[in-house]
Amino acid sequence: MANVLTYDPLVTATPTSTPPVITMGRCGIDLYPLQIGVSLENVTSFGKFLGGSSTNIAVAAAHLGNEGVATITGVGDDPFGRWARVEMRRLGVDDRYVITSDAQLTPITFCEIFPPDTFPLYFYRRPTAPDLQITPDDMPAQAIRDAKVFWFTGTGLCQEPSWSAHLTALDYRGTRQHTIFDLDWRPMFWDSPDAARHRYDWCLARSTVAVGNRAECEVAVGETDPDRAADALLDRGVQIAIVKQGPLGTLAKTSDERIVVPPTPTTPYNGLGAGDAFGGSLIDGLLHGRDLETTIRRASAAGAIVASRLECSTAMPTSDDIDRVLEAGHTDILGGPRWTAGA
Repeated sequence: MANVLTYDPLVTATPTSTPPVITMGRCGIDLYPLQIGVSLENVTSFGKFLGGSSTNIAVAAAHLGNEGVATITGVGDDPFGRWARVEMRRLGVDDRYVITSDAQLTPITFCEIFPPDTFPLYFYRRPTAPDLQITPDDMPAQAIRDAKVFWFTGTGLCQEPSWSAHLTALDYRGTRQHTIFDLDWRPMFWDSPDAARHRYDWCLARSTVAVGNRAECEVAVGETDPDRAADALLDRGVQIAIVKQGPLGTLAKTSDERIVVPPTPTTPYNGLGAGDAFGGSLIDGLLHGRDLETTIRRASAAGAIVASRLECSTAMPTSDDIDRVLEAGHTDILGGPRWTAGA
């Protein structure tokens, strides 16, 4: 069955201005356990949160005070899908480009939380999901051309018709600044790394910024050494290459600049949303014309803040949160949850 594009004027009037920020990719529901340090078979209660990497990144950018943040994605014609759109709007994200599908259910994602560094994810979105069924005809050409930031993810390249939709969107975009490729390697969605590499390569040539960790860089450009990976990304055509190195911090490179920002000290609670908070803050820095080092420092702090909290979307920091953490040098200044096994 075909996707059904649904606008409900009783809920959301279609804005007339072009959103300055557009993200494109996953959307779903995160069901996160309220018992920490417990395997899923023994968890008895969950919290429900808006999820999906690119959707979370849109929320993060909006929470930093940026108006006009929209996302291109899909949800099912079901209670979770209806709630997701309401929650987007509540969190400051324009849902005018969200497709409602009558053929697939809104996906859900479970995790297990074993601080400080083990957070297995379980995606319930096979064989497909509404956000992977967006088509070239669903792409808002003028909005994509005019956006100051267009962010897309590697997961959206894994399946048709989403792959063709991305080809169309990037053709509309024409390598304008800032076109950001979040490498976002999720092996469960691909047959093999080789299947992804050609598509990643095509997209890198049409992007101005690339963001990924060392494993994602290995898939994209065959390099795990951070400097060689960043150089390979620059060679593919991007202007800014950002390589996340975990406890070694973040490397960012341009043709004439190299910086390494150490990680922001934090007490981890659930690390799953850290990369999305990093992405939202990166967008904020680019929109405001901050220098590269300041942008990465703020993004690192944003990621650390969310790593110290349970959820992703509703845990995104404000600019004041980031300022306080940078001044203090650690996230404990904000307070937040503390975990004990089985709590």
